[in-house]
Amino acid sequence: MTETTVSDTRPAPLVKLSGVNKHFGALHVLQDINLDIAQGEVVVLIGPSGSGKSTLCRTINRLETIDSGSIAIDGRPLPAEGKELARLRAEVGMVFQSFNLFAHKTVLENVMLGQIKVRKVARDQAEKTARALLDRVGVGAQADKVPSQLSGGQQQRVAIARALAMNPKVMLFDEPTSALDPEMINEVLEVMRQLAAEGMTMVVVTHEMGFARSAANRVLFMADGRIVEENTPEAFFTAPSSDRAKDFLSKILHH
Repeated sequence: MTETTVSDTRPAPLVKLSGVNKHFGALHVLQDINLDIAQGEVVVLIGPSGSGKSTLCRTINRLETIDSGSIAIDGRPLPAEGKELARLRAEVGMVFQSFNLFAHKTVLENVMLGQIKVRKVARDQAEKTARALLDRVGVGAQADKVPSQLSGGQQQRVAIARALAMNPKVMLFDEPTSALDPEMINEVLEVMRQLAAEGMTMVVVTHEMGFARSAANRVLFMADGRIVEENTPEAFFTAPSSDRAKDFLSKILHH
């Protein structure tokens, strides 16, 4: 009888980055990044500007290419281009700082479009899904408006609904509240908290430490293109182990 190790019983990670490196010219923005993200896990990336957080987030659906290493989603390596890449992007929802909604289409059409074009969902089914998701993120009443008629917080919630409409395996959030007025930030974070509670696998780049504390399973602190520290939110915020993290937290939590 062969011995089984504990690791054999753990499910394979949904997202796996191995030895990932990325340069912008002479700048080494991602340095040997190794990261496993389990299904249903909420991983929050924090750290000073320029630490590589957004770049790391954007490599997961190949919006940024990598120079070396590998990235796999659900056991399959990221495809380089073409149809396979489009299919992958449907499985990896992305919410940006800017809402990237189609300005000339209604809110409802924005949420239907990807379902019809990429997922080949029938129009009436796409509309049904879209309306349900708009209700879920609290903007169902805005379905027939165009994005410019909505507040920033409402537009960002539509962008989340649009990503969810593709039924993604993982959701990436790249500073989703940084372009919002302060009073709108919470309404977007609330939707994200709800998703986290429902078991959505999420990778979130944010400056919102309250969200990191309340919704993350794991906090990754990045500096100079490396993951300097990772821990549970409780352990990270109460007793960071690296000087870089201590310095960062003292600046943001006590100013």
